[in-house]
Amino acid sequence: MARKALIAREEKRRKLVKKYAALRAQLKKEGKWEELDKLPKNSCKIRLHNRCRLTGRPKGYMRKFGINRVTFREMALSGKIPGVTKASW
Repeated sequence: MARKALIAREEKRRKLVKKYAALRAQLKKEGKWEELDKLPKNSCKIRLHNRCRLTGRPKGYMRKFGINRVTFREMALSGKIPGVTKASW
């Protein structure tokens, strides 16, 4: 499991991106690059990184479910994800 600080940092970035999204779009449209530089670095959408919502693991992330592959497999096998079954043929 990832450190709690990493999970909290990522959540803080998500809030900043959401807060400044409209302002950033407006400044980009108007071409006011100096004012755009004065905004917080973490308000830029590109700095976000997909992490598992449950464990915080940064690798093996599945966008459709919002969790990583290891957690997905455990939950799918225990029947906690509706509509997902193990393939057999």
